[in-house]
Amino acid sequence: MTIKTLTKKMKERQKQGDSLFVPYIMAGANGLEKLPAEIKLLVSHGAAAIEIGVPFSDPVADGPVIQTAGMQALANGTTLKKIIAALKVIESEVPLVLMGYANSFFHYGIQRLADDLKNTDVKGVIIPDLPFEHRALATPTFDTADLALITLVSLTSPPERIQTLIEEAEGFVYAVTVNGVTGEDRQYNEQLDQHLQVITDKSPIPVLAGFGVSTHADVQRFNRVCDGVVIGSKIVAALQNDSLPKVSEMLTELVGES
Repeated sequence: MTIKTLTKKMKERQKQGDSLFVPYIMAGANGLEKLPAEIKLLVSHGAAAIEIGVPFSDPVADGPVIQTAGMQALANGTTLKKIIAALKVIESEVPLVLMGYANSFFHYGIQRLADDLKNTDVKGVIIPDLPFEHRALATPTFDTADLALITLVSLTSPPERIQTLIEEAEGFVYAVTVNGVTGEDRQYNEQLDQHLQVITDKSPIPVLAGFGVSTHADVQRFNRVCDGVVIGSKIVAALQNDSLPKVSEMLTELVGES
Protein backbone atom coordinates (compact mmCIF):
# COMPACT_ATOMS: atom_id res chain seq x y z
CA MET A 1 0.00 0.00 0.00
CA THR A 2 1.34 3.42 -0.96
CA ILE A 3 2.04 5.65 2.03
CA LYS A 4 0.19 8.93 1.65
CA THR A 5 1.84 12.33 1.72
CA LEU A 6 0.26 13.40 5.01
CA THR A 7 1.51 10.26 6.74
CA LYS A 8 5.02 10.85 5.38
CA LYS A 9 5.07 14.51 6.39
CA MET A 10 3.82 13.85 9.90
CA LYS A 11 6.29 11.02 10.48
CA GLU A 12 9.12 13.19 9.14
CA ARG A 13 8.26 15.90 11.67
CA GLN A 14 7.98 13.27 14.39
CA LYS A 15 11.50 12.01 13.61
CA GLN A 16 12.86 15.53 14.11
CA GLY A 17 12.16 15.01 17.80
CA ASP A 18 9.84 17.96 18.33
CA SER A 19 6.30 17.63 19.63
CA LEU A 20 3.73 18.13 16.90
CA PHE A 21 1.38 21.11 16.85
CA VAL A 22 -1.71 20.98 14.63
CA PRO A 23 -3.94 24.06 14.87
CA TYR A 24 -7.56 24.27 13.72
CA ILE A 25 -9.15 27.35 12.18
CA MET A 26 -12.64 27.94 10.80
CA ALA A 27 -12.49 28.89 7.14
CA GLY A 28 -14.37 32.09 6.42
CA ALA A 29 -15.12 33.08 10.00
CA ASN A 30 -13.09 36.23 9.45
CA GLY A 31 -13.58 36.27 5.68
CA LEU A 32 -11.89 33.88 3.26
CA GLU A 33 -9.59 36.70 2.13
CA LYS A 34 -7.82 36.42 5.52
CA LEU A 35 -7.20 32.68 5.22
CA PRO A 36 -3.73 32.99 3.60
CA ALA A 37 -2.47 35.25 6.40
CA GLU A 38 -3.93 32.94 9.07
CA ILE A 39 -2.23 29.91 7.53
CA LYS A 40 1.09 31.78 7.23
CA LEU A 41 0.91 32.82 10.89
CA LEU A 42 0.30 29.25 12.06
CA VAL A 43 3.14 27.91 9.93
CA SER A 44 5.46 30.50 11.49
CA HIS A 45 4.62 29.06 14.91
CA GLY A 46 5.66 25.56 13.95
CA ALA A 47 2.43 23.95 12.79
CA ALA A 48 3.09 20.46 11.42
CA ALA A 49 -0.24 20.56 9.58
CA ILE A 50 -3.28 22.83 9.73
CA GLU A 51 -6.91 21.80 10.02
CA ILE A 52 -9.26 23.95 7.95
CA GLY A 53 -12.80 23.84 9.31
CA VAL A 54 -15.76 23.69 6.94
CA PRO A 55 -18.78 25.49 8.46
CA PHE A 56 -21.96 23.45 8.87
CA SER A 57 -25.42 24.30 10.20
CA ASP A 58 -25.53 21.41 12.72
CA PRO A 59 -21.98 20.95 14.09
CA VAL A 60 -22.59 18.17 16.61
CA ALA A 61 -18.97 17.79 17.75
CA ASP A 62 -18.20 21.50 18.10
CA GLY A 63 -18.30 23.55 21.27
CA PRO A 64 -19.70 27.10 21.48
CA VAL A 65 -16.60 28.92 20.20
CA ILE A 66 -16.30 26.89 17.00
CA GLN A 67 -20.09 26.81 16.56
CA THR A 68 -20.16 30.60 16.70
CA ALA A 69 -17.28 30.85 14.24
CA GLY A 70 -19.06 28.44 11.91
CA MET A 71 -22.26 30.47 12.04
CA GLN A 72 -20.25 33.61 11.27
CA ALA A 73 -18.58 31.87 8.35
CA LEU A 74 -21.96 30.83 6.97
CA ALA A 75 -23.25 34.38 7.45
CA ASN A 76 -20.24 35.54 5.43
CA GLY A 77 -21.37 33.29 2.58
CA THR A 78 -18.68 30.66 3.07
CA THR A 79 -19.27 27.37 1.27
CA LEU A 80 -17.14 24.29 0.68
CA LYS A 81 -16.91 25.27 -2.99
CA LYS A 82 -15.55 28.72 -2.07
CA ILE A 83 -13.11 27.23 0.45
CA ILE A 84 -11.67 24.89 -2.16
CA ALA A 85 -11.44 27.73 -4.67
CA ALA A 86 -9.46 29.73 -2.11
CA LEU A 87 -7.19 26.79 -1.31
CA LYS A 88 -6.37 26.34 -4.98
CA VAL A 89 -4.47 29.64 -4.94
CA ILE A 90 -3.03 29.40 -1.40
CA GLU A 91 0.42 27.88 -1.05
CA SER A 92 1.07 26.32 2.34
CA GLU A 93 4.44 25.12 3.59
CA VAL A 94 2.71 22.36 5.58
CA PRO A 95 -0.10 19.95 4.69
CA LEU A 96 -3.67 21.14 5.10
CA VAL A 97 -6.50 18.97 6.40
CA LEU A 98 -10.16 19.72 5.74
CA MET A 99 -12.37 19.06 8.77
CA GLY A 100 -16.10 18.98 8.30
CA TYR A 101 -19.24 16.92 8.57
CA ALA A 102 -20.33 14.08 6.33
CA ASN A 103 -23.29 16.01 4.93
CA SER A 104 -21.02 18.73 3.55
CA PHE A 105 -18.64 16.35 1.82
CA PHE A 106 -21.15 13.83 0.51
CA HIS A 107 -23.48 16.56 -0.74
CA TYR A 108 -20.52 18.07 -2.58
CA GLY A 109 -19.60 14.64 -3.92
CA ILE A 110 -16.63 12.54 -2.81
CA GLN A 111 -15.22 12.13 -6.32
CA ARG A 112 -15.70 15.80 -7.07
CA LEU A 113 -14.04 16.67 -3.76
CA ALA A 114 -11.02 14.51 -4.55
CA ASP A 115 -10.75 15.92 -8.07
CA ASP A 116 -11.01 19.53 -6.91
CA LEU A 117 -8.40 19.08 -4.17
CA LYS A 118 -5.74 17.68 -6.53
CA ASN A 119 -4.11 21.06 -7.12
CA THR A 120 -4.17 22.17 -3.49
CA ASP A 121 -2.05 21.51 -0.41
CA VAL A 122 -4.92 19.59 1.20
CA LYS A 123 -3.62 16.11 2.02
CA GLY A 124 -6.15 14.91 4.55
CA VAL A 125 -9.80 15.00 5.58
CA ILE A 126 -11.46 14.63 8.99
CA ILE A 127 -15.14 13.62 9.07
CA PRO A 128 -16.02 13.21 12.78
CA ASP A 129 -19.55 11.92 12.14
CA LEU A 130 -18.53 9.26 9.60
CA PRO A 131 -18.46 5.92 11.45
CA PHE A 132 -15.32 3.86 10.98
CA GLU A 133 -17.45 1.04 9.56
CA HIS A 134 -18.62 3.36 6.77
CA ARG A 135 -15.21 4.79 5.83
CA ALA A 136 -15.30 2.77 2.58
CA LEU A 137 -17.81 5.35 1.33
CA ALA A 138 -14.80 7.66 0.95
CA THR A 139 -11.53 5.73 1.17
CA PRO A 140 -11.41 4.16 -2.31
CA THR A 141 -11.65 7.62 -3.85
CA PHE A 142 -9.34 9.21 -1.28
CA ASP A 143 -6.76 6.45 -1.83
CA THR A 144 -6.38 7.32 -5.49
CA ALA A 145 -6.23 11.05 -4.67
CA ASP A 146 -3.52 10.87 -1.95
CA LEU A 147 -5.98 12.06 0.70
CA ALA A 148 -5.66 10.59 4.19
CA LEU A 149 -8.88 10.00 6.12
CA ILE A 150 -7.95 10.84 9.72
CA THR A 151 -9.04 8.41 12.43
CA LEU A 152 -10.54 9.66 15.70
CA VAL A 153 -10.19 7.53 18.83
CA SER A 154 -12.56 8.30 21.70
CA LEU A 155 -12.14 7.84 25.45
CA THR A 156 -14.74 5.09 25.40
CA SER A 157 -13.00 2.98 22.74
CA PRO A 158 -12.09 -0.46 24.20
CA PRO A 159 -8.61 -1.91 23.57
CA GLU A 160 -9.75 -4.11 20.68
CA ARG A 161 -11.41 -1.16 19.00
CA ILE A 162 -8.33 1.02 19.47
CA GLN A 163 -6.17 -1.64 17.85
CA THR A 164 -8.50 -1.83 14.85
CA LEU A 165 -8.63 1.95 14.49
CA ILE A 166 -4.88 2.52 14.58
CA GLU A 167 -4.18 -0.33 12.18
CA GLU A 168 -6.15 1.56 9.51
CA ALA A 169 -5.09 5.07 10.54
CA GLU A 170 -3.40 7.51 8.17
CA GLY A 171 -1.68 10.86 8.67
CA PHE A 172 -2.09 10.96 12.42
CA VAL A 173 -4.36 9.50 15.07
CA TYR A 174 -6.69 12.10 16.56
CA ALA A 175 -7.09 11.07 20.20
CA VAL A 176 -10.16 12.78 21.64
CA THR A 177 -9.47 13.84 25.23
CA VAL A 178 -13.05 14.35 26.48
CA ASN A 179 -16.48 12.82 26.12
CA GLY A 180 -18.40 15.63 24.48
CA VAL A 181 -17.77 18.61 22.26
CA THR A 182 -14.72 20.76 21.64
CA GLY A 183 -13.92 23.79 23.77
CA GLU A 184 -11.90 25.21 26.63
CA ASP A 185 -12.21 24.59 30.36
CA ARG A 186 -12.92 20.89 30.02
CA GLN A 187 -12.41 18.51 32.94
CA TYR A 188 -10.06 15.72 31.94
CA ASN A 189 -10.57 12.13 33.06
CA GLU A 190 -8.06 10.95 35.66
CA GLN A 191 -7.14 8.00 33.44
CA LEU A 192 -6.58 10.16 30.36
CA ASP A 193 -2.79 10.14 30.41
CA GLN A 194 -2.68 6.37 30.65
CA HIS A 195 -5.24 6.10 27.82
CA LEU A 196 -3.15 8.35 25.56
CA GLN A 197 0.05 6.50 26.41
CA VAL A 198 -1.55 3.18 25.42
CA ILE A 199 -2.64 4.56 22.04
CA THR A 200 0.78 6.10 21.42
CA ASP A 201 2.60 2.90 22.30
CA LYS A 202 0.47 0.94 19.84
CA SER A 203 0.36 3.42 16.96
CA PRO A 204 2.87 3.35 14.07
CA ILE A 205 1.97 6.97 13.22
CA PRO A 206 1.86 10.12 15.38
CA VAL A 207 -0.88 10.39 18.01
CA LEU A 208 -2.22 13.88 18.76
CA ALA A 209 -4.46 14.83 21.67
CA GLY A 210 -7.35 17.15 20.87
CA PHE A 211 -10.53 18.72 22.31
CA GLY A 212 -10.12 21.22 25.13
CA VAL A 213 -6.38 21.88 24.81
CA SER A 214 -6.16 25.54 25.75
CA THR A 215 -3.16 26.23 28.02
CA HIS A 216 0.60 25.78 27.90
CA ALA A 217 0.21 23.35 30.80
CA ASP A 218 -2.20 21.26 28.70
CA VAL A 219 0.30 21.23 25.84
CA GLN A 220 3.15 20.16 28.11
CA ARG A 221 1.03 17.47 29.73
CA PHE A 222 -0.07 15.86 26.49
CA ASN A 223 3.35 16.14 24.88
CA ARG A 224 4.63 13.86 27.65
CA VAL A 225 2.27 11.01 26.79
CA CYS A 226 1.68 11.37 23.05
CA ASP A 227 3.25 13.00 20.01
CA GLY A 228 1.56 16.38 20.10
CA VAL A 229 -1.69 18.32 20.25
CA VAL A 230 -4.53 19.67 18.17
CA ILE A 231 -5.65 23.12 19.31
CA GLY A 232 -8.87 24.63 18.01
CA SER A 233 -11.18 26.78 20.14
CA LYS A 234 -8.39 28.81 21.74
CA ILE A 235 -7.03 29.80 18.32
CA VAL A 236 -10.44 30.32 16.72
CA ALA A 237 -11.47 32.68 19.53
CA ALA A 238 -8.21 34.62 19.32
CA LEU A 239 -8.48 35.06 15.56
CA GLN A 240 -11.99 36.46 15.94
CA ASN A 241 -11.18 38.79 18.83
CA ASP A 242 -7.59 39.95 18.35
CA SER A 243 -5.18 41.26 15.72
CA LEU A 244 -2.72 38.83 14.13
CA PRO A 245 0.20 40.24 16.20
CA LYS A 246 -1.82 39.58 19.37
CA VAL A 247 -2.66 36.06 18.17
CA SER A 248 1.04 35.53 17.50
CA GLU A 249 1.84 36.47 21.11
CA MET A 250 -0.80 34.06 22.36
CA LEU A 251 0.60 31.23 20.23
CA THR A 252 4.10 31.85 21.58
CA GLU A 253 2.77 31.54 25.12
CA LEU A 254 0.71 28.48 24.22
CA VAL A 255 3.14 26.35 22.21
CA GLY A 256 6.44 28.20 22.50
CA GLU A 257 8.66 29.63 19.80
CA SER A 258 8.76 27.80 16.47
